[in-house]
Amino acid sequence: MTPQGAAPAVAEPERVLAEQVLAGDELAFRQLYRRYTPRLHQLVLRLVGWREADAEDAVQDTWLKATERLGSFRWESSFGTWLCAIGLNVVREQARRRSRRPEVDWPEDHDPPQAAPLERVEPLDLERAVAGLPEGYRTVLVLHDVEGFTHEEIGAALGIAAGTSKSQLFWARQAVRAALGGRQKGSLA
Repeated sequence: MTPQGAAPAVAEPERVLAEQVLAGDELAFRQLYRRYTPRLHQLVLRLVGWREADAEDAVQDTWLKATERLGSFRWESSFGTWLCAIGLNVVREQARRRSRRPEVDWPEDHDPPQAAPLERVEPLDLERAVAGLPEGYRTVLVLHDVEGFTHEEIGAALGIAAGTSKSQLFWARQAVRAALGGRQKGSLA
């Protein structure tokens, strides 16, 4: 029973599950995994340019790192946000290790390359256009337009200024428009 006037202690379900995971409860881990893996998988899949094997590796590495760091998680953000931040860092580490293609930055005084116009834009065309972006642009676009992160959150996660995030989002949207054949002004979203 709680003292008069005191609010009852209500623990967040994720926090309770995390404490159970730390105590060695495999069922609690499975619950967290099932709850958060679909969103995590979609995020890393987009970030790696729809390479399924890379996405699966990133999800696995993310969960390994998350369970290693779970005891030091301070609960200043939601569990899902924390997990996605770890996933983002895992994807960035993979890209550095593999160096599949060099990063290309388009200077602000130049337009990104244009693709031939398409008669009809299909969802797969959009995903291909996003997958073809340089890593930094793709990351900012996915985090902002798909995951709903603010420029400040993106900046903190990537170690860049919020203004840099805004600039990269602008150029990412321009490049996607070009790849889809449209050069109209305005928001892609």
